[in-house]
Amino acid sequence: MRSAPTILHLDMDAFYASVEQASKPSLRGKAVIVGGLGPRGVVATASYEARRFGVHSAMPMAQARRLCPNGAYLIPRFTLYRAVSDVVMALLRQLSPLVEPLSLDEAFVDLEAGGAAFDAVSARAAGERLRAEILAATGLSASVGLAGSKMLAKVASEEAKPDGLLLIEVGTERELLAPMSVRTLPGVGPATGEHLRRAGITTVGELAEAGEDELVRMVGRSHGVGLYRMALGLDDRPVVAERDAKSVSVEDTFDVDLHDRVRIRGEVQRLAERCVQRLRASGHSGRTIVLKVRRYDFSTLTRSETLRGPTDDPAVVREAAGRLLEGVDTTGGVRLLGVGVSGLADYTQEDLFAQSLAAGPEPGAAGTGEPDAAAESGGPGGSEGDREAAEPPAEPGTGPARQRHWAAGSDVRHAVYGPGWVQGSGVGRVTVRFEQPGSPPGRVRTFRVDDPELEPTDPLPLVGGAAG
Repeated sequence: MRSAPTILHLDMDAFYASVEQASKPSLRGKAVIVGGLGPRGVVATASYEARRFGVHSAMPMAQARRLCPNGAYLIPRFTLYRAVSDVVMALLRQLSPLVEPLSLDEAFVDLEAGGAAFDAVSARAAGERLRAEILAATGLSASVGLAGSKMLAKVASEEAKPDGLLLIEVGTERELLAPMSVRTLPGVGPATGEHLRRAGITTVGELAEAGEDELVRMVGRSHGVGLYRMALGLDDRPVVAERDAKSVSVEDTFDVDLHDRVRIRGEVQRLAERCVQRLRASGHSGRTIVLKVRRYDFSTLTRSETLRGPTDDPAVVREAAGRLLEGVDTTGGVRLLGVGVSGLADYTQEDLFAQSLAAGPEPGAAGTGEPDAAAESGGPGGSEGDREAAEPPAEPGTGPARQRHWAAGSDVRHAVYGPGWVQGSGVGRVTVRFEQPGSPPGRVRTFRVDDPELEPTDPLPLVGGAAG
């Protein structure tokens, strides 16, 4: 713990949905849900307006539509999200050389290392200045937490949401944490929270009162010791600048234990897809595929398989993860599943996997020609940026089979009416709203799906990118 609250945690507010609202003026103040639009799609992010209806990330899209039938349901546009993220991260690096990005929309900053703050007053000023700079550069709001440790800074930013700043004075941590739900603490998901609730522990204060020995007995040594330290507000982890990754992984904790073997296998396949998306985004491939399974009794099993060479092929990773699952007994139920790739390299050896490639992709896998196959495979599982839905499939117009498929939310330009976005399509028609960042809400027009004057285009910048 530091003697001053000079660790900053930044979290953009409902990032993907907020970018969409800033990009599409007619959606400002309305319920916006971003994610996979197919029958197996999941919510990546919901705007605060949509959250009032009970919609949240990781929810099946079908359930979201039932709760919020009048919301705007859009595919994710990661090209734009990454561009906005780059602007935000550049502002953070002006504050300090020690910036630890956690995702596209979230990062820790060591203000003291950059000389930006040394006490509570200067830390608060730096935080407020940062929020103003982000708003000016992107048009988006951000929440900031300031504390003497990473854990508390993250707790503070969550409490500050939306569009706020909270500074936790050093020495007040336990008093602040005591009445909060145990779910406030990092790493305490639905399963752990329910396990603690059944033991009569619902607040952080009760967690601290239980004592280390009791928590170790309840959830195991490593988890119990960590829970006890967090309940006391203790966290000595430094802010670590970007470094070479040793592994890439994703995992999901389920609200209800999974028992159906087919469902478990399907979840592993989707996690493998998400893992490969992160692997490719980092510019790496990997040799070792890792499967993590936390069972109904909190026992955690890890299985791995090392390939003959590095790969970033989703079919290969799916198949390896599936083979690993076959060796795990899941009859009692599964609380958590994870898929990872380690032994990272900067190249692949595609020839080693000719058999997998020759077999062709599995039904429903990305690249099968199904409009939302890639988006459906992504399931958010952690923080928002940690919860990236899969990249949408190739833009319309990139191949004969997909030439006239217009996904809701995608960018288009008409030869006469200019830039706009797709509101929906069907029965040979596509509906487009013609507006852009900074413009008033635009008019809606309908065209044939094969209208030669309508073409897909790249997203416009949120600030300073007006086009005629």
